[in-house]
Amino acid sequence: MAGKGIFAGLPWWVTWVVVPVILIVVFGGLLATALGFLIGVLFKVLIAAALIAGVIYLVRRFTGSSSSSSKSDW
Repeated sequence: MAGKGIFAGLPWWVTWVVVPVILIVVFGGLLATALGFLIGVLFKVLIAAALIAGVIYLVRRFTGSSSSSSKSDW
């Protein structure tokens, strides 16, 4: 409730324009660092998932082709 009392007598543009701009300017570096870190982690997770999927695909392809020929010998 204290937040409403602070902004009660001010115009709408102070609450919705000036305050967010000040917060972005003050914490912009921190936000950019955190956002860059999150994007980096997500990118690494996607690369790891693609590499693991590629290894699984290759292993199943090569072991599947050799085992299917041995199964047909029976």
